[in-house]
Amino acid sequence: MREALVPRKAGTGDVEALARLFDAYRCFYQQPSDRGLARRFVGERLGNGDSIMLVCELDRSIIGFCQLYPSFCSIAAARIHLLYDLFVEPDARRRGVARALMLAARAVARDSGAVRMELQTATSNLPAQALYESLGWVRNDEFQTYSVVP
Repeated sequence: MREALVPRKAGTGDVEALARLFDAYRCFYQQPSDRGLARRFVGERLGNGDSIMLVCELDRSIIGFCQLYPSFCSIAAARIHLLYDLFVEPDARRRGVARALMLAARAVARDSGAVRMELQTATSNLPAQALYESLGWVRNDEFQTYSVVP
């Protein structure tokens, strides 16, 4: 029988376990492994209340997380949430962990009064895109995304 996946909000006591997963997430996007950086970054986000991190556990071990950044949309003059990070341990994939995290993130955003959620993913990340679209997310073909190093 499959254990129910019930995401919960992460707290500062989860930093060490999250650092391991956050480091793996960064490596997925071709960044060098740096557990200290991951620990520091996650600890600061949770400690400062800059983001909302949701986690899923199996046998008391965190197997997946997502991170939301509350923000605002000037055009809508309303709160939005950016779903910036989503990662599930490779051995825990295809069990509904990412779906559970995405649904929990949507509930958090809705409960905070957000009028919209946004995310970006690599164009090559087809499994993630299929998940997002299955949950009702719509690809934005109207706007281009740009970035620059300051």
